[in-house]
Parts: sequence; C-alpha cells; structure tokens
Amino acid sequence: MTDERFDGLGDGTDFESRFRVEGRRLTRLLGEIYGDHPALAEAEEAALGLARTSWRERSADLRDLDRRRLADPGWFQSNDMLGGFCYADLYAGGIAGLRERIPYFRELGLTYLHVMPPFAVPEGNSDGGYAVSSYRELDPRLGTMADLRRLGEALRGEGISLAVDFVFNHTASDHEWARRAAAGDPVFRDFYWMFDSRDQPDAFEATTREIFPDDHPGSFVQLDDGTWVWASFHSFQWDLNYSNPAVFVAMAGEMLFLANQGVEVLRMDAVPFIWKQLGTSSENLPQAHLLLQAFNAICRIAAPAMLFLSEAIVHPDDVLGYVRPDECQLSYNPLQMALTWEALATRDVRLLQSALAERHALPAGTAWVNYVRSHDDIGWTFADEDAARLGIDAYGHRRFLNDYYTGRFEGSFARGVAFQFNPKTGDSRVSGATASLLGLESGDAGALDRILLAYSLALSTGGIPLIFLGDEVGQLNDYSQLELPERAGDSRWVGRPRYPARKYAERSDPSTDAGRVYSRMRRLIALRKQYAQFAGGELRALETGNRRVLGYERPGPDGPVVVLANVGDDLEHVEPEALAELGGEWTELISRRPVELQGGVTLAAHEVWWVVRP
Repeated sequence: MTDERFDGLGDGTDFESRFRVEGRRLTRLLGEIYGDHPALAEAEEAALGLARTSWRERSADLRDLDRRRLADPGWFQSNDMLGGFCYADLYAGGIAGLRERIPYFRELGLTYLHVMPPFAVPEGNSDGGYAVSSYRELDPRLGTMADLRRLGEALRGEGISLAVDFVFNHTASDHEWARRAAAGDPVFRDFYWMFDSRDQPDAFEATTREIFPDDHPGSFVQLDDGTWVWASFHSFQWDLNYSNPAVFVAMAGEMLFLANQGVEVLRMDAVPFIWKQLGTSSENLPQAHLLLQAFNAICRIAAPAMLFLSEAIVHPDDVLGYVRPDECQLSYNPLQMALTWEALATRDVRLLQSALAERHALPAGTAWVNYVRSHDDIGWTFADEDAARLGIDAYGHRRFLNDYYTGRFEGSFARGVAFQFNPKTGDSRVSGATASLLGLESGDAGALDRILLAYSLALSTGGIPLIFLGDEVGQLNDYSQLELPERAGDSRWVGRPRYPARKYAERSDPSTDAGRVYSRMRRLIALRKQYAQFAGGELRALETGNRRVLGYERPGPDGPVVVLANVGDDLEHVEPEALAELGGEWTELISRRPVELQGGVTLAAHEVWWVVRP
C-alpha cells in the first residue's frame, strides 16, 4: 500500500499504521471468505474506501476517544464498569428522555448504557425493534438520529459508553433493499436468499432448525408472488446473503455510520446465523467467525474505540468461539445466566460450580457481560454432557425448569410465562421480570434475598455486570403489555415493563420492597467499584463440599475476595476441610463483620458473603 492512500486524512501516522495493519488483515479475511468470487476485488476496494471516508468524517471528539481507548485497551475490564439496558420508549418516553435520566444513571454507577433497538421498524410487530427498516433513521416515536448523537455526547461526557444493537443477520421486509428485491431488482435479490421454487428451501431445511415455530414452520416464508425467502426468525425478518461480498460492504457502511454517531459498543445480534451453507445447520460456521473478524478489522481502522458484544445463545463451546480480541471483545455469558436460575430452582449449585470451574476462562483482552436476564426469554443453554456427568437428564431437567419458572411445578415461587413451546421437540423458554421470577410477585419470603443473590453473582464473577434497568428497584411483570395487539402473541413483553415510577420514587424508603432491593444493590455495586479484585476475569472455583453453597475466589495483589452463596432455603454449613487453606482473620464486606473461615462457616438461606483480608 502506498502513502497516497492516506493523503488528506489527517492524524496521519496513527491512521496510516492502523490502515496498513488492519487493511491487510481485512483483505486477507475477505479473500478467505470469498475466494475466487468475481466481485471480491471490487468489494475490497469499496471496504477500504469506506474506512477512509468514515475516518475523514469522524468528529474530533470521537477521534480523541479513539486515542484514549488505544492507549488503554483493557479499559472495559475495570471493576468500575457497570452496565444497564432499557427500551428508550418504555423507560424514558424516547431518546431525549434518556438524557434526562443521566443523573440517575450516575447515581446508580453506570458506565455503559445499552439502548434497545431504536431504529426505524415496520408498523405493528417488529420483534421488539429487531426488524430494522433503516439503520440510519430512528423510529420517529423515539426521536431522531440527531437525538441519538446528542445522547451519546451527553453520556460520553459523564463517562458512560453508549451501546446499541447491530441487527446484521437480517433486515425488515420493508427495508429499502428488501423492497427492491421483492420488486425484482436482481442486485438486491442477491442481498437475500430468494428462490422461485421449494427445491433449495427444502434442501436447506433438511438440516436447519425452527427458531420461532409459532410464527412460521421451517426457515423460509413465501411471498405473494410465490418467491421463497429465508427468514430464520419472523416472516418479516429476511436473512441477508453474506455469500455476496456486496452485502458485507453495505453492512460495513451501516456499522461505520453508527460508530460516527457516537456508538461505542455494538451488540452483534444473532451472530451464529450469519453464514448459510447447504447440508449444515447454518449456525456457527467458520465463515461466521471470519465475517466478524472482517467487521472488526474495518472498525479498527476507522473507529478503533468501538467494541463488539457477541450475542450467541448456543452451546457453551460455540459461545466461546466468538470471544477474541480480533473478533468480539465482549460476549454475553448465557451459561452463567441460565445456571444461576437453575441453581435457584433446584437449590443445587453443582452445574453452576462446574461451569465456573471449567467454562469461565476467556482469552486475554476480552470479557464477559454478565446478566441476570436479558430483554428476551430465558433459554436453558447448559451443555447436555455437563448435566449427564452429574447424573442429570438434560431433556427432563429443561422441562422441569420450564415448569418451575412458569409456576406449574407445585411449590414454585416463580410467576413466569411460557414462550415459544415447540410441540415437535418439547422445547420452550420462559419470559418474565427478575422479581416476578424470583418470588416477589407471589409474596415468597425469600424473594428479596434471591434477587440480590442473583445480581451478586453477576457483579462478582468477572466482566461487565449488566442490569435490566428497573430490576434494581424490584420491578414486576407488566401484563398490560400483552393488551397491545402487536404484542399479544409474544410473552416476552411481560418481562419488558414500563418505567416503574412508583418503585423508583420509593427507592430511598427502607420500608418498601423497592427501597430494600435498591439499597442492597447499591451496596454491592459500591463494593465492586472499591475492590480491585473484581477487575478482569480471573476466577478460581472453590469447592465447598455442600451442593447448596457456591464458592469461588477472585484473586488480587492484596489477596483474594472469597465469595460464598447459599442457594438453599435453610441454614447451610461449609465444613472446615473445604476452607482449610483460608486461615486467619477475614472481613465479610456486605455485612461489615469479622469472620473466620478456617473453622467452617454457616450461611443463612440465600445469603451471600464477599470476604477479604482486613
């Protein structure tokens, strides 16, 4: 590459260095993906041109952010990190309303705000914003792109990173590309998987699975003119055809546009599905990883402050495959999420303890995003082989968990709602707000302690803890969401409540449930930010010898933080043998009391200890 490529770009040396290194990586990756595709050379030049143009257009403020992030590449591994996520309309009435909530975000301690998909969507059902009609326009009910840019600036000024979804496996069926494809434009028909007969769809569906069987069977839907189009999820979400290099270039352009609006983290939606190949499941294929690495490379050139967050709710082995500094620096931790719920239902930590011991470690330069629940349903993504090793039948266990959290199991404290039951496979998932799922709605005496236990794990295992905003004041299921026609058939909306104004007003009142949850949550957050042991991701599992008590250590230069958590409903004892190496004096941080570990300890029902040397 010659120096002329960088003429007029400003910030010469830094950009030139990135362009040389990452540009070579980008073209190598595109070559691996597309091989002898006749449009490869054109796509390479177009992608490099996008990077140059995007950098020219990047504001001085964002270039300064790039410099700071490049100087401190591990910034997101700090124990100061705390994430929150919300729907802009439900939580604040729109994007402008979120700016007004920034003082509260600082009060809570947020450093990362994920705004659920704010983009233009079709009328009616839009899968909660995940059917995107335009990546460059917002849903007008939420605001404008200028509003999003101003929100990013305001958040950045307060040390809070803005995150949004990048829905790049599919577009809405009314996206301009899709409309032109449906009208017969051959250029845009090749942006999607479109067939005139059932021959190819039948061949693909022989090895793919149904995602939303309540919406449509199989992976394809038929248009009015008889054309079949790939729609992995809903019939109005058409899968993009990344075997066409022009699709990569087009989506890279949308990505860099968002980066220049001030978005710092992109949640990469549905990453396992982005590459299709006949005769396979069309999930987690090698080309999906190469595509993510190519997107990573172009961002490293033109917006190096940007991070990718992988959303892969698949087998734990496959989740780990997406987490690399040159692919997705961040990943949701669906295994810890699912097994936290599993442990609280079974009062048995063995699966969770095993996962922390064997599946928690990540490559250097990456981090988990640990969440108690997402905006979606809860799926039971533990590995069948891990369950079998403990004598647990995975199929039967998942059915038990679904029954437990939907309140069908006798004695359950939960008030969840079933989502997408598949009669062919027996598969189902669970929707609901954290507090309703953990017993606050049913009036269970252990509910508050369970809520805090679940969040204490997300805050202490390593990575970025993520709060569904409203959980910190004990928000409950919002059944009124299902009264809207476009939401009536989607139980996930029960767990997406409107802003619980009364509960927020009560957050300083210790006589209320909201006040009790909030004060205790704030205590945990403050301790996390105070103790450097909670930075990074290193964790050592600690076998307690009691299947109701979870144990692990977070090491640090001043000694570890030892975490113990009792998922049971009664007092539980950890025998001296399990803690024999932890002699001397210790302080339990949450309760502020001195304790001794070496002689064994007793934890109350649902109690959590964070223990350090005084």
